[in-house]
Amino acid sequence: MISLFIALTPILFYSYKYTPEDTDVLNFYLFEISANDFPDAKTAYWYYLIKFVPLVLLIIWFITAKQWWYHAILIPISMYSFQLYTVIAYETGNVDENEIFYIIAVTMVIVPIVYFIRIKLVDKHIHGIDLKAMDEELQILKAKEELRKEREKLEQRKETLSKKL
Repeated sequence: MISLFIALTPILFYSYKYTPEDTDVLNFYLFEISANDFPDAKTAYWYYLIKFVPLVLLIIWFITAKQWWYHAILIPISMYSFQLYTVIAYETGNVDENEIFYIIAVTMVIVPIVYFIRIKLVDKHIHGIDLKAMDEELQILKAKEELRKEREKLEQRKETLSKKL
């Protein structure tokens, strides 16, 4: 089903070319699109499509991705989401102008998450660093050090006792 939708997205994307011009409302079977302060409904439909189709494709990619970096896909998803919202709420006449401020906020959260995931994977799989194994080794070394100190204390006590006798 998903592959069929992906295959049909070019048709959906260019479907605005086959809509009538100079109309205030486009009637489809399930919904209608009004001009929404755009010059006509065809222009509004075009704006909706150039934001909606890439957004849906990115969401499909995010959901089906198996790579470690798939969280980075959230950045373009947020960009298209904010752009689609401004197109739908088109009252100020500004489209694709101020979304960068929202994207920066989203990016500031997502980039560190992706970076820390990458660091853990690189350390474990490329450099062969296993943090759990390192913790276990450190615990063993600490125990050995404590035993060594105890042994030295016992030897010192033995020497002092032997001197007293």
